Amino acid sequence: MPLAARIQNATLHAMVMTAEQAAALIPVGTNVGMSGFTGAGYPKAVPQALAARLAALHAVGQTDARIGLWTGASTAPELDGALAQAQGIEMRLPYQSDPTCRKLINAGQMLYTDMHLSHVAQAAWFGFLGKLDVAVVEVVGILPDGRLIPSTSVGNNKTWLDQADKIILEVNLHQNPALEGMHDIYEGTHLPPHRLPIPLVRASDRIGEPYLQCDPAKVIAVVVTDQPDRNSAFEAPSEVSSKIAAHIVDFLMHEVKAGRLPKSLLPLQSGVGNTANAVLAGLNQGPFENLSAYTEVLQDGMLEMLRSGKLAFASATALSLSPEAAAEFNGNIDFYRQRILLRPQEISNHPELVRRLGVIAMNAMIEADIYGNINSTHIMGSSIMNGIGGSGDFARNAYLSFFMSPSVAKGGTISCIVPMVSHHDHTEHDVQVIVTEQGLADLRGLAPTQRARQIVARCAHPSFRPQLLDYMERAWYGGAGKHTPHLLDESLSWHSRYLKTGKM
Repeated sequence: MPLAARIQNATLHAMVMTAEQAAALIPVGTNVGMSGFTGAGYPKAVPQALAARLAALHAVGQTDARIGLWTGASTAPELDGALAQAQGIEMRLPYQSDPTCRKLINAGQMLYTDMHLSHVAQAAWFGFLGKLDVAVVEVVGILPDGRLIPSTSVGNNKTWLDQADKIILEVNLHQNPALEGMHDIYEGTHLPPHRLPIPLVRASDRIGEPYLQCDPAKVIAVVVTDQPDRNSAFEAPSEVSSKIAAHIVDFLMHEVKAGRLPKSLLPLQSGVGNTANAVLAGLNQGPFENLSAYTEVLQDGMLEMLRSGKLAFASATALSLSPEAAAEFNGNIDFYRQRILLRPQEISNHPELVRRLGVIAMNAMIEADIYGNINSTHIMGSSIMNGIGGSGDFARNAYLSFFMSPSVAKGGTISCIVPMVSHHDHTEHDVQVIVTEQGLADLRGLAPTQRARQIVARCAHPSFRPQLLDYMERAWYGGAGKHTPHLLDESLSWHSRYLKTGKM
């Protein structure tokens, strides 16, 4: 497709320049909102050029030459990785998964605000995050009137384009032009006290338009790229993840039989990762038909379910596909465009919509304690892994809230069921079901001590179960109270022991 067909606005076509020229227009010390969500739809060229510029400034003594970086969620080495390697990020929000970012954050060399993903756009509108100076957004194309064809993620792009003083567009020729029509950009959100109900009652409802609005007068540069998204391969389901999937499918079958779920279930939400993908594979082999998804990320497992017909429709804010799945998607995009909508993350993750639709939320955890509190972000209480992402948006408001993990980590030296979590992301009040390969604990309607017995008996690894039972008994007789019994001088001793000895 010729460039003129991708950039149909004559004024913006005349603003095409190199990534280096565009990066030079971003002042140091500013807040920059970039597109991107789970390695999809992020700018590829401008961040690398900006990283090179900031590194050059550092080399001549301008060590404070940094930016504040806002995105939708995680991005890729060309963005997070490049800017982190250049020591070019002062503050990062709302989510990251880059190894260099993680290292700098945990070394105290980069500030990081970990946020619920549904809260980011409104926090920007409220002015809570400061001023957004520049937006750098990848798009598939530009229409004659300046509207934009979104790329493989929507994320916070609508808000960045609205809020930023200046805009740089990356038109990525590698992205399939047939993505046009797969997006639903809702413009009806307002600030309190003028908010109105969001008119969405089914995952398949279209409530906006397929394009992003953009004021051409704010655009200072257009950069043309031709690069794929970072498409990471998923591992084949392991024995452990397959067992977790089987426990969840059995539980859902039981809920249908008990009349608490319809035969087609309720809209599914699944976090990203190999375990989540294994659960989707299990559902694809399960007895349920005509399923729907209302989630933040559409990954390989859901694509397979759409292809098999098990999944009738999927709403998300981004794609997160392996190279093989990306090829399948692009090769059959006309089929998928009828079955997928990509929305802004303030809509895909909106708590009120999650509750209204009755979403079944399935998210990963690092550890759970005996009472059902969940740590999904920190290693040994102090070191960030990635972030809370959208798990909190869904967990608190879901019809059913699952958290899942293998029962042990690090070759069996760490128990993922512990007396007390070393960091709280989701309290026991937001957790209904915990699943490991050992089994499933249904915590609905149980008191804390009842929850503890279920979690230890059904989810803990046998090598750690006796220690947990011993702790529970001693806490019952020696703790200060019997509602949620704890021995405060021992409750985090498992983590302390691991830090000292390398095993719990």
